[in-house]
Amino acid sequence: MKLTSVIEATNIILANTIDFGNESIPFEKAHRRVLAQDLIADRDFPPFDRVTMDGIAIRWESYENGQRDFRIESTQTAGEAQHTLSDPDACIEVMTGSILPINTDTVVKYEDLDMRDKIAYLTTSLKKGQNVHYKGEDRVVGKPIVCTNTLLGPPEIAIAASVGASEVTVKKLPSVVIITSGDELVPVWQEPLPHQIRSSNVYCIADLLKFYQIEADFIHIPDNLTQTQATIGQALLQYDVLILCGGVSQGKKDFIPKALEAEGVKKYFHKVSQQPGKPFWFGTKDTKTVFALPGNPVSSFLCARRYFIPWLRQCLGLPALDNIYVALAEDYSYSSQLTYFLQVKIFQNDATLMAKPITGHGSGDFANLADTQGFIELPFEKKLFLKGEIFPLWRYNFIV
Repeated sequence: MKLTSVIEATNIILANTIDFGNESIPFEKAHRRVLAQDLIADRDFPPFDRVTMDGIAIRWESYENGQRDFRIESTQTAGEAQHTLSDPDACIEVMTGSILPINTDTVVKYEDLDMRDKIAYLTTSLKKGQNVHYKGEDRVVGKPIVCTNTLLGPPEIAIAASVGASEVTVKKLPSVVIITSGDELVPVWQEPLPHQIRSSNVYCIADLLKFYQIEADFIHIPDNLTQTQATIGQALLQYDVLILCGGVSQGKKDFIPKALEAEGVKKYFHKVSQQPGKPFWFGTKDTKTVFALPGNPVSSFLCARRYFIPWLRQCLGLPALDNIYVALAEDYSYSSQLTYFLQVKIFQNDATLMAKPITGHGSGDFANLADTQGFIELPFEKKLFLKGEIFPLWRYNFIV
C-alpha cells in the first residue's frame, strides 16, 4: 500500500478545517484565545498630552528667550484635573502620567534640574516638546488597536481593559475528546501489574491542547470491537474532534480503523511516510474530525503536534504552521525512505538557534521527551545531515 507523504497528509488535513464560529467572553478570561473582532480605540491613545518623566513643565518660548530658572507655581500629579500655568516664565512641577498643564509644552526631568527654594534651575540644554507623549500619538479614536485573528496575550488583555472591552469576541474552540484503547493501560492512580502500564499519552496530548485553552475530555475503551464502535459512535454525536491513541496499526486487537469505517467516518489516509508515527489515520464525518494516532507515546505526541495543532490553528484563523527553523548542531545520519522527526535539545550559539540530536530509544521512549524541546523534520531524500544545515523545528516546549 502506498504511503501518504508528510506534505500530502498536511495538505489533506488543512483542506478539512472548520470554522466553529464566535463567542463573547469576559476579557480577563481571553488569554490565549483568538480574537474574532477588532479591538477599537474608544478614545485617542494616549487620551491627553501625557507627561513621561517626573520634573517640571515649562513654556518652550520662555526657554528660547533665555529663561533658565523657573519658579514653581503648583504641582500637577497623575489623576488630577489639568492645571494652568499663569506666569509664562514660571513652571509647574509634574509627575509621570499626569496631563500636561495648559500653557506648557516641554518637560524637564528632575535629573536636569537644581531645585532650591521652590525654584528650578536648568543644568542642561533642552529640546522643544521633550518628555511629552502627545494625544493620539499611538492610536486615534475609532481605529483598530488589536486586529482580528490575533492570539491574545498579556499586552492584548491590557488593551482590552484600556478600551473598556469588558467582553471580547473570540473564535469558538472545538469540543475535543481523547480516546485511549488497550487492555495494557491502567489509570494513573492504580498500581500496574508486571504486564501493564499507566495511561500517559492522554495527559501529554491534553497538556499540548491547553496551550490553546482547550480542555479535553478522556475516554478509555478496552480492546473489543463492539465496545470500540459503540464508544466512537457516541463520541461522534457529542464532540467536534476525536483524538484516538492506539489501535490503528495491524495487530489483532487494533480495532479502531474497522470501528471508524463502521460508523461512517470517511478515511482520507491511513499510514504516513514518516518515523515515528507511520500508522497515523485521518478522517471526517460531516462536521466531525477524527485524528487516530499510533499508541506509542512519542508517535502519538508527534502526530498531535505536527498535524492536529496546525489544523486547530487554521480553524481558529491563525497561520497553520507555527514551526521555526534551527541549525543542526552536529552531523547526523539516518538511512530510510521515511521523513524522520528527530528529537532535539535547543540552545543558542550567538544569534543562531541550534538543535542538538537526542535520539532516545525509539517511539516508546517518552521519557526522552523531557530532555528535548522539539522535533526537527528531516527529509527522506537525504541520508547525511550536516552540522549547520537548517531544518524546521516543531516545538513542544513553547518557552524555547
